[in-house]
Amino acid sequence: MDAARAKPFANLPASLKAEMNGAVAVLRLARPQKRNALNDETVLGVEQFFLGLPEAAKAVVIHGEGEHFSAGLDLSELTERNVAEGVEHSRMWHRVFERIEFGRVPAVAVLHGAVVGGGLELACACHIRIAEKSAYYALPEGRRGIFVGGGGSVRIPRLIGVARMQDMMLTGRTYSAEEGLAMGLSQYLVEQGAGLAKGMEIATKITENAPMTNFAVIHALPRIAESDAASGYMTESLVASIAQNEPEAKARLKDFLEKRAPKVVRE
Repeated sequence: MDAARAKPFANLPASLKAEMNGAVAVLRLARPQKRNALNDETVLGVEQFFLGLPEAAKAVVIHGEGEHFSAGLDLSELTERNVAEGVEHSRMWHRVFERIEFGRVPAVAVLHGAVVGGGLELACACHIRIAEKSAYYALPEGRRGIFVGGGGSVRIPRLIGVARMQDMMLTGRTYSAEEGLAMGLSQYLVEQGAGLAKGMEIATKITENAPMTNFAVIHALPRIAESDAASGYMTESLVASIAQNEPEAKARLKDFLEKRAPKVVRE
């Protein structure tokens, strides 16, 4: 076994910490003195983390050290670039966050404190977002004379609509954790300090699904949702057929029919 496989998280920058907890890979943003602002080293480290996920990882949890999830782009490292260089830099962020959105396994973001700018873009690349009550959301780029560059103009309107995002960018408006839940920025809201435990609970539940189903949910479902109806129905039929033909799916269905599997109940 080579060193990379033996220690899949060994080459991460100091701004990131990672570990395995059962079948869940946990990634922690570890720049609390900078409110976990994202510099290039950290963003590229996120890519390295997802590229190096061990085979045992069936889900990912991302959270932030200290009082904030992430205050976004580290503006102290913003350098003057020509247009071509600026496009290339933005595309680097796109590439990294696509490793999350269309990665091998589902990703859960645990949010608290500032979820701002690039931090919100990072969170929206994940599939499930859990907010503690201290979380707040903002897109200050418009007030700073810049524009989102980490995929936010694509992902965020799909969650909250174009008009809300325009309001955030034009006016600097912030939204609370409660407002974020209502408008779709998160799917769960928990008490302060309870986010990581809830994230691990949900991620562990995800690891219990059939891998093919998880893969279909994160890869096929968003593409079907963006298709025309006829294409979506056809793709759905193909994915459903592939999923149900998996040996694990057949075994699970047999367990249900023979009353060995639990029924759906309200939790």
